[in-house]
Amino acid sequence: MSNWVEACAADEVEEEDVIRFDHEGRTFAIFRSPEDEYFATDGLCTHERVHLADGLVMDDVIECPKHNGRFNYKTGRGKGAPICVDLKTYPVRVEGGRVLIDLG
Repeated sequence: MSNWVEACAADEVEEEDVIRFDHEGRTFAIFRSPEDEYFATDGLCTHERVHLADGLVMDDVIECPKHNGRFNYKTGRGKGAPICVDLKTYPVRVEGGRVLIDLG
């Protein structure tokens, strides 16, 4: 079952950047790729629960600001130590200039 939630305006996310989105006690990260595609993951690093929106985005990778753990934000896959658990990803669509994520 789908549960599409409006996260932000599309123009709030710069290319190759990430923003934080909080909804019902949960934190998410919204990304915009160099190809102008949008992606969403859980917003906290699986290693130390640090906000990924404070991290560095390079190509399709988000680097956690605390211990430099890295994830592919398109797939959620951890890219090595100290990451042992992948990020959960969520379907994204853009409608009318707004970014929506499916929390279903």
